[in-house]
Amino acid sequence: MIYEVFRQERKGLAFAHAGSVEAPNEEFAEAYAREQYGRRGESAALWVVPRDSVHEIEDFADELQKNYHRVDGYPLKEKLGKARERVSAKNAGASSAGAG
Repeated sequence: MIYEVFRQERKGLAFAHAGSVEAPNEEFAEAYAREQYGRRGESAALWVVPRDSVHEIEDFADELQKNYHRVDGYPLKEKLGKARERVSAKNAGASSAGAG
């Protein structure tokens, strides 16, 4: 049976897929995962899951048909555009004040 191994590099970080191990049962899968992904201290924690238990989700229904925006209400490009306009206006005002 194939088991998928997920590792956490340091406490508090997200788990990431590390690889797979082939083992006759869960006990061996855990031992193989420890040996392969944990013996050198590169992992703070491991998850070992039978491949059959991992399910892919592809369809995300947008039942309310909403556009999802950033939390701050508008995209970063718009913020940067407005900031550039303010800097340009400030620079234009400073150069015209120095010319007179």
